[in-house]
Amino acid sequence: MIHWLQHTTGGLLTLAVVSIAILLAMIVKLKTEPFIALIVVGLLTALAAGLPVGTIVGTAQKSSTSLLETGFGGILGHITAIIGLGTILGSILEKSGGAQVLTSSLLRAFGEKRAPLAMGLSGLIFGIPVFFDIGIFVLAPLVYVAAKQGGKSLVLYALPLLAGLSITHAFLPPHPGPVAAAALLNVQLGWLLLIGAGCAIPAWFIGGILFSTWIGKRIHIPLPEDMLVPDEEIDTENPPPSLKLVGSIIGIPLVLILLGTFGSIWLPKRSTLNGICAFIGTPAVALTIAVLIASWLLGTRRGMTGKQLSELSTSALRPVAMILLVVGAGAFFGAVLSATGIGQAVAGSLKDAGLPVILAAYVISCGMRIAQGSATVAIVTTSGIIAPTVTQLHYSQVQLALLVVAISSGSIIASHVNDGGFWIISRYFNMSVPETLKTWTALETVLSVSGFGVAALVMALV
Repeated sequence: MIHWLQHTTGGLLTLAVVSIAILLAMIVKLKTEPFIALIVVGLLTALAAGLPVGTIVGTAQKSSTSLLETGFGGILGHITAIIGLGTILGSILEKSGGAQVLTSSLLRAFGEKRAPLAMGLSGLIFGIPVFFDIGIFVLAPLVYVAAKQGGKSLVLYALPLLAGLSITHAFLPPHPGPVAAAALLNVQLGWLLLIGAGCAIPAWFIGGILFSTWIGKRIHIPLPEDMLVPDEEIDTENPPPSLKLVGSIIGIPLVLILLGTFGSIWLPKRSTLNGICAFIGTPAVALTIAVLIASWLLGTRRGMTGKQLSELSTSALRPVAMILLVVGAGAFFGAVLSATGIGQAVAGSLKDAGLPVILAAYVISCGMRIAQGSATVAIVTTSGIIAPTVTQLHYSQVQLALLVVAISSGSIIASHVNDGGFWIISRYFNMSVPETLKTWTALETVLSVSGFGVAALVMALV
């Protein structure tokens, strides 16, 4: 039995199924923290597959590198700076009032009739540097104002905003899920930015504009008086930043990362200009530049002291710790799947079944998301499962980026009661559980299917 489990394709596939079942049971039934569950299941899987203890956790006698170290260290060394710097950049933009400037400018530009489109664009743009839940907290009051002025269902204004925040959080760096998937599947972030945006925008339009307009006319959610916030007095001594400044700061790291990626393709390999582009286009360097510029222009020049900026950064980074632990533990679980041969067994079974890898990745990610609720856990776990298969296929950067988009698409499907975001949206936008299921859950499913559809179509063409 043990030999069958450790050395045959059927045994390894059985071990994979049992491991994932135990993982989901720990997270869903026992309410175990995902990063603890991933470590426990990873260790048990490695032991069950017959890996030596020294290979799994190292030994005290010699400084050998263990799977636990390489799993955690490899991924965290790649993504920690990117996620941390992106979080700080988003917090500075939030604190300076950049979100209000962006949304207010778009509302004025589009007018009352096109206010839902303005809210959607606000979510799409501001969602690039800001975490999903922070975006809701900051922009929800502006949704209330737009709904009061328009006199229509709150759903009509909230869902476009939520679609923009959700799709950028799932598809684009520097958010944790796509950054982690890119590291696990060896995708350059420049390519992921380009391909992710190319798939995100059509999905956002289908879900955030077409579906949101359709459902917003059919489900009327009134705006309670206690959600209205009084108009704030204009601070003449410290006016809000300009729209041009906010847009430029959001765009700086994106442009630099793209420059670093494509400069290496278009410029002479050993030229000075190529070296400069490679340096400033490194994601951590690009985000550092953006943070320094934002700290000066949106912080110091607007009266913030160095101590205040430090406290702002510290406060913003607190929630990141758990995200990084989940990502590191997920990478360890993926390393175990690869070292035990489970990944290769999954790859062989997919090949024999004739199931396209992009579809398999999407289905696995959907299952993980529906079962345990966390998009980040779904992305990291699916990437670890699918990575051994991908290494055998010699995919191009475009194909790898499309695969990440497919995994990310699956990670946002059917948000329901086991997802913290479900309850945030229900509370902030005055919806009952059935109304949240009909609006938010349906929206996430539309975004998921649309994003995957675009990625699969492009994959078929490249």
